[in-house]
Amino acid sequence: MRRLLHSPYAVVVLLALIVALLPLVLPSTFYMRMAALVFIFALAVVGLNLLMGFAGQVSLGHAGFFGIGAYAVAVGPAHLGIPSWAALVLGAAAAGLMAFIVGRPILRLRGHYLAVATLGLGLLIALVFTNEAAWTGGPDGMPVPRLVVFGFRVFGPRMWYWIAGITLVIGTWICVNLIASPTGRALRAIHDSETASRVLGVDVARYKLTAFVISAIYAAIAGAYLALFDGLVTPITAGFLRSIEFVTMAVLGGLGSIFGGIVGAALLVLLPQVLTVFHDYEHIVLGAVMILIMIFLPTGIVPALAARFGRR
Repeated sequence: MRRLLHSPYAVVVLLALIVALLPLVLPSTFYMRMAALVFIFALAVVGLNLLMGFAGQVSLGHAGFFGIGAYAVAVGPAHLGIPSWAALVLGAAAAGLMAFIVGRPILRLRGHYLAVATLGLGLLIALVFTNEAAWTGGPDGMPVPRLVVFGFRVFGPRMWYWIAGITLVIGTWICVNLIASPTGRALRAIHDSETASRVLGVDVARYKLTAFVISAIYAAIAGAYLALFDGLVTPITAGFLRSIEFVTMAVLGGLGSIFGGIVGAALLVLLPQVLTVFHDYEHIVLGAVMILIMIFLPTGIVPALAARFGRR
């Protein structure tokens, strides 16, 4: 048991247990819906955490890739006549391809220059979704047909709970394997010092681009899941505030912590529901909670608590 707890796969085992046992205590489909939303957003944040927490690259435009996945499952069946599952795969591939093409020049930048460049990319993608009304429905968005796999129609919170939960477990397992590999060690070296990594022979540009592409694919799959789950997609899905929401989830949970990204996603999805009892003061209380977390747990919830319990 001690060996398992100190293993990098402990996160995957813990997450699998949570996904498997949580339905036993959830009282209604509303809570299943909220859990499915947590899993969907956590999938995007796990990918973003790989880029920001391990590779040390800032991205303020990740909602653009999220939107590509979401609009792919809407535009594909409506205009191209392809099934939703194929549109999901094509959307993830398109997001990865765009990240590969755009990432090569963008990732040469550092610090706030990189942040502004990724912000511009996200705004540009959202602008395309808003203006291309003939394809995307414009500001009003467009309906998304239900996912059909082998003649079986996927709908409802319970089905999407298991789909999103299992996908999150698989995505986390892939991410943990990547971090434990030589690629993960190279990403951590780049995070600490790009100059030192380059001197030691690490291909900095290639590894940063790899992390960027993988995180974009994670975001696109999560976006497709959200669109299929809701049955509707609008340009807000790819908006600037969504990108800020992803970054906030990653930072609150803890950069460089896979489980921290999942905790951060759960916090920002569930906390607004809990704070509805404060009515008009809901956003004030939410902001105060986030400020207090950053003051008392500056490295994020999971790393800070792990460090404190570790010292004890």
